[in-house]
Amino acid sequence: MPDIKLFIYTTMLITVGTIMSYSLSTYPTILYHYDSLHFFSREFGVAFAGILIMWSISYFDMDKVLKKIGIFFLLLFSIIIIAFTFLPESIAPTISGARRWLKIPISPIAIAPVEFFKIGFIWFLSWSLTRKYAEKETSKSFKFVEELFLMLPYAVLFIIILIFVAFIQNDLGQTVLLGVIMASMILLSGGSFRVIAFSGILAVIGIAFSIFLRPHRINRIKTWWSGIQDPILALLPKDVANFIKTENLPEPYQILNATQAIQNGGFTGQGIGEGVVKLGFLSDVHTDMVLAGISEETGLIGLGICFFLFFLIVFRIFKIANRMQETPHFLFCMGVGLMISFSLIINALGIAAIIPLKGIAVPFLTYGGSSLLANCIAIGLVLALSKKAKNLY
Repeated sequence: MPDIKLFIYTTMLITVGTIMSYSLSTYPTILYHYDSLHFFSREFGVAFAGILIMWSISYFDMDKVLKKIGIFFLLLFSIIIIAFTFLPESIAPTISGARRWLKIPISPIAIAPVEFFKIGFIWFLSWSLTRKYAEKETSKSFKFVEELFLMLPYAVLFIIILIFVAFIQNDLGQTVLLGVIMASMILLSGGSFRVIAFSGILAVIGIAFSIFLRPHRINRIKTWWSGIQDPILALLPKDVANFIKTENLPEPYQILNATQAIQNGGFTGQGIGEGVVKLGFLSDVHTDMVLAGISEETGLIGLGICFFLFFLIVFRIFKIANRMQETPHFLFCMGVGLMISFSLIINALGIAAIIPLKGIAVPFLTYGGSSLLANCIAIGLVLALSKKAKNLY
């Protein structure tokens, strides 16, 4: 039987996200003259479908279908992502500076292909890394140069992702997420830290290059730095502080309003539906800034419950992975757990102004069908694999 605890925890978090999609979407509902249930009804429909798909997939025989599902998601959504280069603006519109969504003709539906690509990407890594490392001797038997050549195909893969996702789709956040997942899975499969560190330096150079080619990314980093620089500059020598200090920049209103929302929420929150920051002060509060909205309306208690549910979900996934007897299944489960973990961490660190905002959705909480459905499919595959887990309970 599939792991019922993982299913219940995930369903609970999806329920929280669906409720908050109604509460936090007040401003766009009024601004665009939508029905009061516009966002809630859409999210409820996707949530219901996602839960149903998740449970249905859990009964699949992974020995027969995991490879087929992985290849399907990898090839189909790779082709779609590459096709963004040639698609007109009417089909692949630029929204908020990024070209992430594919509009389905003659329908209000738009999907973010990269969300589904991540499933195929994780499957590919779990299959390929097993062949590279797990079925051979440990990485200690490889010399540094030999292991670098071993990692060359993955470096090429990341460059391709950088070109098509970071440059063409203008989605640097997903590129960083995919890179972190890849590095983590290479380490888990037996790769050495020295090669990961060397590859990481090259990846940082590539990401920095992509930042300097996009003025809005430079401005975003400068704006982020202007909001946090004062306490850091106070600790540095005066000459160094003056050199890296930024001035005359607009205030990072998203970060300021997000932190204000967290402060307003306090310990117990203002109450569901009673938040103020969602009334036009913070854009996309029901999407990328959902943690700030939840914090204002439910306080640290509500936010803590959400984080605890995330912990339970990831813990169950890692426990299932640890009980897998086949290495590809172990790596796939770990990849899904890492995807959920890093997505939450990157978003939370951005809200807290520790890193620049990346536009990464919070799994199961952020409003939007692509992220929710993709994560439900990923959890469904882990649930199906959990039937093969040894001594899970």
